[in-house]
Amino acid sequence: MNVGDRIRVRTKEHAYEGILMPSEGTANEAYLALKLDNGYNIGFLRASVSVELLEEGHMANATMPPCEIAPTLGLPDIAILGTGGTVASKIDYLTGAVYPSFSPDELLRLVPELGEIANISGRELYSIVSEDILQRDWENIAQAIVGRIAEGASGVVITHGTDTLHFTASMLSFMLRDLDRPVVCVGAQRSSDRPSSDAAFNLVSSVRFAATDCAEVVVCMHAGIDDDVCHVHRGTRVRKFHTSRRDAFVSVNSLPLARVYGAGRVEQVSPYRTSSGKDVYADTSCEERVSLVKTYPGAADIVGALVDRGYRGIIIEGSGLGHAPDTLHAEIRRGLEEGVFFGMASQCVHGRVNMNVYRGGRVLKEAGVLPLGDMLAETAWCKLSWVLGHVQDREEVARAMLLPVAGEVEDTSRLDVYGCREACL
Repeated sequence: MNVGDRIRVRTKEHAYEGILMPSEGTANEAYLALKLDNGYNIGFLRASVSVELLEEGHMANATMPPCEIAPTLGLPDIAILGTGGTVASKIDYLTGAVYPSFSPDELLRLVPELGEIANISGRELYSIVSEDILQRDWENIAQAIVGRIAEGASGVVITHGTDTLHFTASMLSFMLRDLDRPVVCVGAQRSSDRPSSDAAFNLVSSVRFAATDCAEVVVCMHAGIDDDVCHVHRGTRVRKFHTSRRDAFVSVNSLPLARVYGAGRVEQVSPYRTSSGKDVYADTSCEERVSLVKTYPGAADIVGALVDRGYRGIIIEGSGLGHAPDTLHAEIRRGLEEGVFFGMASQCVHGRVNMNVYRGGRVLKEAGVLPLGDMLAETAWCKLSWVLGHVQDREEVARAMLLPVAGEVEDTSRLDVYGCREACL
């Protein structure tokens, strides 16, 4: 039997019918996967089932005939750039194979509502899983965005896997200088072959927001579990909070910027930057030898190993108000003496560090570790990489890290943003 065949799988108690799906690696020998008629997949241990061929299928084929797409006067021109993930992909339902869709006609066939709100252009930059994204990829994405804006795009949408979506949004927030229109990063928690997929609604909402007057890098994802509204989060203030829920992305230490009701209205929730009238450019100078270290009780040897390998900057994701266990203090002090820059963020997510309260924090601060206020640890890592690409002197680095560039750090904390997801629905 071949991938794409319709088969019946019998266990000791039940029988299931569906399409034989492809398997990868060692799973190909031990397991078989079946796409049920309801759209969901189910796996079986091959040795525990019997299989019956019902109908021969065909090889995966996701090609579509070209179609003429005439631009509509009065609609904004939105560029969609793909880096991977399933948010802008099409599915061959006979085999379950997913293919990226980035030509304009493919995108409109995938989500026809897009043609009602914008003139769409599409280009695939990468097709990678998001955890494999690298520094040079961010540089290329930033340059591609500037290129599309120079060609006249009213806004740019970046499709991306969700696991590192907030890293990319944060890094682009620093790399894109004098941004004068929206850059919207969007992903999907449920793949396009599932009935519960959030891909289409997220994409429509992102294109809709990309036509606004916002001049920031943002993330647009489901606000709740229903297909009714997306939240728009500032790129330096967002984090993925859940592995699989549709509303996994939440603004941290801030409110979302806006609500988007699919192709409908956009409601601004909190202030965002608008165009300053300057020309956007990509400033992609970064230092790759920067690390993010999460502390834990008894942690040892981590920082010393990074110092020995020549790292120039380390963000410590400390506990509570900004602490690290005594087992790391000597390594941190040695790193500081050798010229490594250390910044302190908290692993508590919400709130801000205050290294003046407890002895452990004061000791590290006096040694030279810089408290980073309410900056997210992931954002701090991105910013330190970008800052070290521009300045070398420690005092200049410290000054740059605390100078707001893209709304990533505030002098004071708001009391109304903790647990704000429910309040903003």
